[in-house]
Amino acid sequence: MIIITDEQCLDYSQAGHPERPQRIAGTLELLRKQTDLALAWTAPAKCEDKAILRAHAPQMLARLEVPENFDADTPFFENISVRARASVGAGLEALRLARSGKDVFSLMRPPGHHATREKSMGFCYLNNIAITVLEAGATGSKRIAVFDFDVHHGNGTEDILLDQPGIAFFSVHQFPAYPMSGSKNRGENCFNYPVAPGTAREEYRATLARALDDVKRFQPDLMAVSAGFDAYARDPLAEGSLLAEDFHWIGESLQKMGVPMFSLLEGGYSRDLPELIFAYLKGVAGQ
Repeated sequence: MIIITDEQCLDYSQAGHPERPQRIAGTLELLRKQTDLALAWTAPAKCEDKAILRAHAPQMLARLEVPENFDADTPFFENISVRARASVGAGLEALRLARSGKDVFSLMRPPGHHATREKSMGFCYLNNIAITVLEAGATGSKRIAVFDFDVHHGNGTEDILLDQPGIAFFSVHQFPAYPMSGSKNRGENCFNYPVAPGTAREEYRATLARALDDVKRFQPDLMAVSAGFDAYARDPLAEGSLLAEDFHWIGESLQKMGVPMFSLLEGGYSRDLPELIFAYLKGVAGQ
């Protein structure tokens, strides 16, 4: 298992903001001291504008340099353009490693799945997974499945990938909840599985299983995973019901499909996030 990270992603924060450096720092601490998984570590790849501009309008790159908040949830930070590009670069490196047969997880911030083609929003500045998936399609992948299990709908990923040939987007998320999208399928390739707030764990997991079955039926040659851990029962930003063993099961279920796969960290804001990520990684590793 390869973990892609760059500790410079810890160098920005806003007091009281849930998307905080400790999300990464605490996970790094746990992963470095554990002995169950054999881990290798690497850094993000360089990220060229060409890859970003497949997914985003040119003005988005310019806007990253303007010292004004993007919205109430998405502050401007000095060097946020550099940090956002590093998260994208981690996705591109994850793609390369997955194609070489490696299990790989990008442990980076900022996340990306709310960033639309033209707007940074919801803690997200550039859409890491959409950029990476479009790069995959441009470099030989024919059938790419994006599986998003973050508790919040990946509205930006859907916006960018809507009706893109050879790509299918599957999102299991709470609805209603931020960003108030994802109540139904869109276009020919965006499949949404809304779960009501407070849904019992067994029902939530059954919805995940239904979505995973649909991913399998799509018969992808590559899987890209938006790995958000905020459907956890004790996450402060939503009303999910999942436990650590459910994230292990998700990882195991994805691994059993036998398709090259990479995972990028999205949400997850509880203090238990390191244990949830570790459970997922063990599932992916078949442990």
